[in-house]
Order: sequence, then structure tokens, then C-alpha cells
Amino acid sequence: MPKFAANLSTQFNEVPFLERFAAAAQAGFEAVEFLFPYDYPAAQLKQLLDENHLRLVLFNTAAGNVAAGEWGVSAIPGREADAHADIDRALTYALALNCPQVHIMAATVPEGADRQSYVDTFVNNMRYASERFAPHGITLLIEALNPKTKPNYLYSSQYQTLEMVERIARPNVATQLDLFHAQLVDGNLSHLIRQYAGRYRHVQIASAPDRHEPDEGEINYPWLFTLLDDVGYDGWIGCEYIPRGNTVNGLGWFAPWAKKS
Repeated sequence: MPKFAANLSTQFNEVPFLERFAAAAQAGFEAVEFLFPYDYPAAQLKQLLDENHLRLVLFNTAAGNVAAGEWGVSAIPGREADAHADIDRALTYALALNCPQVHIMAATVPEGADRQSYVDTFVNNMRYASERFAPHGITLLIEALNPKTKPNYLYSSQYQTLEMVERIARPNVATQLDLFHAQLVDGNLSHLIRQYAGRYRHVQIASAPDRHEPDEGEINYPWLFTLLDDVGYDGWIGCEYIPRGNTVNGLGWFAPWAKKS
């Protein structure tokens, strides 16, 4: 049976971020994820999770200087100190929030830059992160982002991230299978789900091509939810989509799995 986590960075935007925990719980979610926790003290977020009987299942390392085009710094040559600081800060939050998984953001690669140097830097920083997180049983994830959503990100294809995990070669590093990004780049989602079962540890969903609720567009999500069950996926499915309108009004698709109060 699929388990869904509300994404508090993209859903429930009708209310301020700190009020979205209660909104998600009221809507029937038992878990949440979000992009970044760093604007708030970990203790404050932990209190909101506890008060609303929610589990936090995923967040990211910091994005860097977004205004300058950064989206993660862990692959940028010469920025190893910044990358390690972001990784260490993420570990502090993960421990305080009892979060079992963290997505390590790589970087965008400027036009004309040596991509291989970015790959090598990222591999080294991921191995550093693995050593820091492994004693605590926390899984590290890497995610492919389609080039329309995030141009020039280090990897856009699921096959690139699968290869990257093999190169990093650490047992607590896995891929994050965002089916929206995967559909726009790779397609053949049923093959990805079947062939690589066990190698992805977190799944995210949104309609394609418009990234709204998973009840529209070209992806047959009910069929894929059954397939994920069939291959034994027991992780969470993050709802990283942009609601068409009011978040709650768009949750009809989620009703069969919502926690009943």
C-alpha cells in the first residue's frame, strides 16, 4: 500500500510555512517532506512535527546562491569547504528532526565548464557525506532534474544518477526517483520501477507535463502505485507537485489513502 508524504514547499501554500504542518495533518497525511529547513530552528520544526503527529522523511542540503544560478554547491570545484559545511549542517538538522534521508544537492554546471571536474568533485563530497551520515543510519539521495525545470544541472537522467551511485560506491547512497523528472527525460517509467527496484529509496510524483496533481496528464499514477507495491517498494512517495488551485480541493486523488481522524 503506498505511503504518501505531503511536500510542504509545494503544497498548502495558502498558509505560511509553519502552518502547513497542521494543514497536512488535517488533510490526512502522516508524513511530510520539504526542500529546506534552515530558515527555522530545528527545535521549532521538531515541535510542529510532534504536535501534529507527523514524520519528516526528506529534506535537502542548502541550495547555495540561487540568485546567482546555483542549485547546490557539492559539485562545484573549489567549493569543498562550503559543501562540507552544508553537509554538516544538514546532518545536525537530520539528527534533531529524526529524518532518515537527506538529498545532497549537486550543482548546475555553467556553459563551457569542465563537467568531469564537477563529477569528480561531487563524488568526493558524497563520500565525505557518506562517512558523516553512515554512523547514524541515514540514507543519502541524489536526484536527476529535467533540463526544462533546472537547466544545466549536473544530471538530468535517471541513468546518470544510477551510474553516479555506482561510482560513489557507498552503501548509504541511493537514488531518488522523481517520476515527473523521469517522464520528461527518460520515459518508460514501468521499466525504471521494475528494473531498478531496490536502488531508489524515495519516490516523488507530479503530473506530466504540467507538474500538478497526479490525477491529470500523461502518467497513469494508479497503475504505477500498484507496480511500486508489486516490486516491494516500501518507502514514501513525496507529493512534490504544484496544486492547480487550493491544495485541499485537489486532494481527491489522495482520499483512498488519507488517514481518517
